[in-house]
Amino acid sequence: MANKKKVEKQQAKGKELVDEVKASAHKVWLAGLGAMAVAEEEGSRFFKRLVEKGEAFEERGKVRFDKVRESVEGSVQDVRSEAESLWERLSGSFDAKVSDALHRLGVPARDEIQKLTRRVEELTRKVDELKPRAAAGSRKSSKKSPAGKASKASA
Repeated sequence: MANKKKVEKQQAKGKELVDEVKASAHKVWLAGLGAMAVAEEEGSRFFKRLVEKGEAFEERGKVRFDKVRESVEGSVQDVRSEAESLWERLSGSFDAKVSDALHRLGVPARDEIQKLTRRVEELTRKVDELKPRAAAGSRKSSKKSPAGKASKASA
């Protein structure tokens, strides 16, 4: 009988232990469900907060980007202006040196060639105007003197 009581006692202890493990497992299960519920609630709020922070960060980034872009554009414009100015000075200096070298070699400048061209055109017109008179004058002189014909024939 003593054995029976021991066995019953042991069985009772085992049952209590099983009940405790079941209760503990149930509590762990409930804690997991609670964690999921909290994560869902907090997750939504947390997600909204993240979106709000992201939007604010994006706006600040755009403002910074615009400032940097404006600064860079200003710098580029300054560099471009400086480069254009330098190019103009260099090309002017180069043109002057080439012009001086050509002048020393005796090559006429464009304006000198243009003046000479106008002068040649003017002289050509005058010669063209004088040709009919010269031809008429030479016919008259050849008719008047036979020596004129002889001199022309010998030429």
